[in-house]
Amino acid sequence: MTDVQRPGELLTPEDLLGPLDVVAPSLLGCWVVTDRPEGTVAVRLTEVEAYSGAGDDPAAHSHRGPTPRSAVMFGPPGHLYVYFSYGVHWCANVVVGPEGQGSAVLLRAGEVVVGESVARARRPASARPRDLARGPARLTSALAIGPDDRDRYLLTASSPVRLHRGDAPAAVTAGPRVGITQAADLPWRFTETGAPTVSPFRAGVRRRSRAAGQDGPP
Repeated sequence: MTDVQRPGELLTPEDLLGPLDVVAPSLLGCWVVTDRPEGTVAVRLTEVEAYSGAGDDPAAHSHRGPTPRSAVMFGPPGHLYVYFSYGVHWCANVVVGPEGQGSAVLLRAGEVVVGESVARARRPASARPRDLARGPARLTSALAIGPDDRDRYLLTASSPVRLHRGDAPAAVTAGPRVGITQAADLPWRFTETGAPTVSPFRAGVRRRSRAAGQDGPP
């Protein structure tokens, strides 16, 4: 890891408009960059998970149509859907697909490639560099993503949270999603094959959140 690395160009809305099972793995290798008063941190994505708003995915927050919580998912692609999971931590998702569809990709894990010292200050319990953003909660913590970033547009240079092109992985593995029971067998969890920052697979047990009834992935 080195802070002299630089991200590629920003993604465009057109990059996020394809079929969900194509767009989601295309985000692997991309960089999520946050600018905060304490410094810039960038995470290169190594694990993502897709959720469809097309009405065929009961695990998606958008499954029953727009609600005050899920309305962001029905907006144009490239916005950030942030929600509180299990009353414990924040999760970040990139809205993808045509406006009105309600699909999103959960950012599950990545490698901190810029701002390791800042990420370490936010994640003092992470003993190894690979653990700094290894899981959706750690990723948002390392990047300091929270409720103020809900509906943030990621595809403009003026945004404090941005999504950039990066080096695509040599190989991608697809498998069942994590932490859910409904439609868990859909092979929509995509990982960079062999990447040490990919989170361990755990079959899901549906739990209710202690905050605002928010439960599980989107």
